[in-house]
Amino acid sequence: MDKTFIKDLHVRGIIGINDWEREQIQDILINAIVFSDTRRAAETDDIADCINYRTLAKKMQAHAEAAARLTVEALANDLAKLCLQEKGAQKAIIRVEKPGAVRFSYSVGVEIERNRDE
Repeated sequence: MDKTFIKDLHVRGIIGINDWEREQIQDILINAIVFSDTRRAAETDDIADCINYRTLAKKMQAHAEAAARLTVEALANDLAKLCLQEKGAQKAIIRVEKPGAVRFSYSVGVEIERNRDE
């Protein structure tokens, strides 16, 4: 299976369970890998046969900035669903991180895998 990826998409939004996190916009770092068969896209050289990573990144950014989720798990699941709505997408691996959320750590977060069949 082939992979289309978005690496280190930096967005800002509300995420967290603490009172201050519900009021203060924070950095959120998103990585996505979307699995599909890219052979047709390679043959036709047509963007309509591709998973358009620019369009997908914009959808993910808009959702992450507006969702105001409590947990990174919930946000990651939302983003996986968005990815799996793409034509031809079979599987998605989503990593959502909160840089600087834990003292002495560069970043913390979660990585999930979801399949279209689930």
